[in-house]
Amino acid sequence: MIITAIDTNISDHPEFVSGREVVGVRFEDLVLDKRIQRVTLPNGVELGLRLDHGHPILREGDVLSADENSVYVVEIIPTDVLVITPDDIHQMGFVAHSLGNRHLPAQFAKPGEVTDKAAMIVQYDHTVVSFLDEHEVDYQRTELVPPIPFRHSGHTH
Repeated sequence: MIITAIDTNISDHPEFVSGREVVGVRFEDLVLDKRIQRVTLPNGVELGLRLDHGHPILREGDVLSADENSVYVVEIIPTDVLVITPDDIHQMGFVAHSLGNRHLPAQFAKPGEVTDKAAMIVQYDHTVVSFLDEHEVDYQRTELVPPIPFRHSGHTH
């Protein structure tokens, strides 16, 4: 079966489940924006995705397929990340500038969203850990599903 569009998300339309089993089909963060890919359902059946150009990024709960017993939905695998919590605006600027020069994709969280402090979130990288340790910047390594998938910029010099 080939899926050409995602029409329903169970978060937006919980009534779509209507007594059926919800089966998660696991996706890594880095493939959520790929329009064309092959996925295997937990029962071994393969689905092809061939989404139109400009289709929104896949998100948790998007319905891939459904039958009378089951609804197969996107389940995003948590990503290995570093949650960086600098002490002040000066340290945050230094870290953001330094990691930005490496063209690392980053996300930012307000206090209370991920930790009690404002945070910069980047994918785990041992060289970033070394940098943070060297400059005595607080961080923690954890797994989470980021609100927006990480993607590398198309920047060139």
